[in-house]
Amino acid sequence: MRFEILRLDDADGVATDRLIADAETVREYVKAAAQTGERLYIRPCNEI
Repeated sequence: MRFEILRLDDADGVATDRLIADAETVREYVKAAAQTGERLYIRPCNEI
């Protein structure tokens, strides 16, 4: 399954970056974001 990861701007929550990734990559991004306090929005991606 693929997911869409959106990085969110700290000031206003607007998406600044978009990535389509598999579950393992999502885990890595979540770990890194948890360590730095970065805000992510992750949702299933049905289209590629």
